Amino acid sequence: MLASGVREQIRAADPALPVTVTTMDDVLTASTGRPRLYAVMTGVFGAVALMLAVVGIFGVVSYVAAQRTREIGVRMALGAQRREILGLVIGQGMRPIAAGICAGIVGAVALTRFIGTLLFGVEPLDPLTFGVVIALLMAVGLVACWIPGRRATQVDPLTALRAE
Repeated sequence: MLASGVREQIRAADPALPVTVTTMDDVLTASTGRPRLYAVMTGVFGAVALMLAVVGIFGVVSYVAAQRTREIGVRMALGAQRREILGLVIGQGMRPIAAGICAGIVGAVALTRFIGTLLFGVEPLDPLTFGVVIALLMAVGLVACWIPGRRATQVDPLTALRAE
């Protein structure tokens, strides 16, 4: 190895001189290790938070739709179309999601100065990043509301009216 030859030549010239040979990969890993760890941890925590949000939204919208089974049955008995019922459930679920996204944007803009040191190649207020995140959250929220909404459209009006 080249390092051992260099080390021998330096020791031959001055045996008291300390010789440390480090590869560029080791230097790069040492200098970017901590920011890389923070980025991975932030990504993992973000993914877990997204999954918790999906489960929470799905649970709340499912619960609300189940509580409104009688109302949905009456609406369907009076002639409401399935798409109207679906729109009702999705609309009711998406309002708080839209409010949460707005509050999240305000919070993210306020906190960008704290995470600016962790960003590489992205500006703290990058519009593309904000747009992609908003679209992702809206899509996830829409799917989490669509599933219970779809289930609500399957309600049999007679069964719903007889319930309770």
